[in-house]
Amino acid sequence: MTTPTDFEEELLPGTRRLYDENGKPLRGDENLEKHGDIVLIPQPTDSPNDPLNWSWLHKAWHSSLVLFIVALTAATSNDAGSASDGVNTEYGISYDVFNTGAGVLFIAIGYWTLLGSPAVYLYGRRNVYLVCMSWGVMGSIWFGRVRNASDTVWSQLFVGASESCAEAVVQLSLLDIWFEHQNGTVLGLYTLATAVGTYLGPLVASYIADSSLGWRWIGYLGAIISGAIFIVVFFGLEETTFNRDRYILHRGDQYLSDGVKLPEKTIEHNTPSGSALNENTIINNEIPPSTPSDLEQGRNTPSFPQATNPDQNSHRLSQSYSTKKTYLQRIRIITPAPNLRGWGLKQYIHRLWHTMRVFTFPAVWYAGLQWGMQNVCLTFYLTVEEDNWYDTPWNYSDAAVGNMNIPCLIRAVIGCFYGGYCSDRFMMAMTKRNGGVQEAEYRLWLMFLCAAVFPTGMWLFGIGSARGWSWPAPYVGLGFIGFGYGCAGDLSITYLADSYPDMVLEGMVGVAVVNNTLAMVFTFVASFWIDSSLQNSFVEVGVISFVVLMLTVPMLVWGKRARRWTRERYLKFLEIRDGFGK
Repeated sequence: MTTPTDFEEELLPGTRRLYDENGKPLRGDENLEKHGDIVLIPQPTDSPNDPLNWSWLHKAWHSSLVLFIVALTAATSNDAGSASDGVNTEYGISYDVFNTGAGVLFIAIGYWTLLGSPAVYLYGRRNVYLVCMSWGVMGSIWFGRVRNASDTVWSQLFVGASESCAEAVVQLSLLDIWFEHQNGTVLGLYTLATAVGTYLGPLVASYIADSSLGWRWIGYLGAIISGAIFIVVFFGLEETTFNRDRYILHRGDQYLSDGVKLPEKTIEHNTPSGSALNENTIINNEIPPSTPSDLEQGRNTPSFPQATNPDQNSHRLSQSYSTKKTYLQRIRIITPAPNLRGWGLKQYIHRLWHTMRVFTFPAVWYAGLQWGMQNVCLTFYLTVEEDNWYDTPWNYSDAAVGNMNIPCLIRAVIGCFYGGYCSDRFMMAMTKRNGGVQEAEYRLWLMFLCAAVFPTGMWLFGIGSARGWSWPAPYVGLGFIGFGYGCAGDLSITYLADSYPDMVLEGMVGVAVVNNTLAMVFTFVASFWIDSSLQNSFVEVGVISFVVLMLTVPMLVWGKRARRWTRERYLKFLEIRDGFGK
């Protein structure tokens, strides 16, 4: 257990004090903004353009819109299989071609997320959403006009590219407007939107394929909805980029970025500034240079001591930031970064190369493997549904196969609640128990239920499908799978966000690459593996998923050591990232 003294001696990303050692509200924090007893992280400014100051309805609208994009892109990325029976009947295109298309889709999702990530910082969030919705329209139209195997595969390249915005940018957009103590709930809603799209997409698509419209309207309807969302985003989604280095808030005492009173011995030390974690750069009431995290993401914004000069107690605010932006300014397609030089091509390339450093952080690999395993298993059970359950002994129609997603969806909702809201409550309880100090690893204790439930679901469904079982065993298995899908990814990415709060975008980019690369590899071999032995393949994949989920044990044991080991690397990462072009 971490003691208050230990915490004062060592400042780590992912370790923060929320209460005093008795679990009571912190004393001497009257000048800090709070929600109840919880100090708000990051501290909101008084700027009319600070998205943290948006009204609840404003935040709800923004969140609903980006979460709808998540659900839509997840749906269009998983609905192609519902057309497989009709495409096979009309053109003789085998089911294996659809698995190849799914592999191409995963490549597009993961690596377009990586390629597009520098644009978020250099040109703002909105342009990424608009580009991705454009890819969605093109990919869906192409799929609706499929004539051969090549069309089936390469249309998924554009569909996958459209989902790339949901892999990293959406999380950043959400964390731009919500506070850190709400991470679990917010990212739980993100996971819920992913699950709803993943399971509702094939369900709706199967009914379309089974109707008089025919399977081509799966693509056409996706194009229509993507086009409509493009228009809504263009006029209704505001930019959330907020450069906090131009807006410094002075408070009445010396506090850490997370609201912890700064120890006197720390104030005396003078080390170079680099990120929001370098609170020991506050010396003699001087304000250190703005940090990379404050500039780009607004996470963990420090609260600085009150200056001796009364004139300095006002906010250092340029005219452009003190005046509320007009509607047209808030919906600009491109919001250039303050340090953008020309078109920013050189900065773009530098940032892209710099992003590769995230693969040196163990938490990125951990979260990527958790998400990746969920997508691997998704490929396996959707393949079996689409290849086997049309035949005896079930003889299901397209609609009946689509209905198999219902138990997954129901349990996924429960899993998201467990991994989101419940994990936030659990974190608060553990923090009070630990003398008011929160550790990022507390959230991982909830992963053990996932490790028990999810592989069991794979075994029930796989063995039941191999032996011709009907209700209830295979459906119970699908429900267990849905629960694991809803909470395993949520808990792991929230752990990553808690551990490195100023590296949310790059961390999620790394997760997307690991996740989709793993899913792509398994997707290309799924059909051959299943054909060799349906039952054995699911038993083996279930065992692999259990092993991956149980990587939680080393993260619980050595996670804090890993954060300590990567602390300087993390600070250097932020310093280099935000030094480009300055």
